[in-house]
Amino acid sequence: MRRAKKPSSFVVNGDWPHAVMEPHRGALVAQAIARRLAEAMAEQGISANALAKKSGVNRQVITNVLNGTVWPDMLTVVDLEGALSVLLWPDHTQWRIPELGQPGDRAIFEEEAPPPSRDRGV
Repeated sequence: MRRAKKPSSFVVNGDWPHAVMEPHRGALVAQAIARRLAEAMAEQGISANALAKKSGVNRQVITNVLNGTVWPDMLTVVDLEGALSVLLWPDHTQWRIPELGQPGDRAIFEEEAPPPSRDRGV
């Protein structure tokens, strides 16, 4: 039941992966991973096909993570991080995410969710 909705279904306003999201920590983490993955691919000029070959992660899985249609699993993230030599998993423990029913319970803005920490080695 916890995975019944895809991460992008928690979008309140805007387009995935830069949208305002509901306060669902898992969906926000999936969004941050998708956003950082897209950035790293663009920075390195690597396509999903090339990344698939380099990482061993199926190209369709990469596309699904980028589109927010799947919950990226730990092994997928680790393999992508290794192939790209960047961290994709965000340091989400310090994010201020309101509980449902609290002020701001349906709008988490990008400024409130810091980008993934990049100061740790992969």
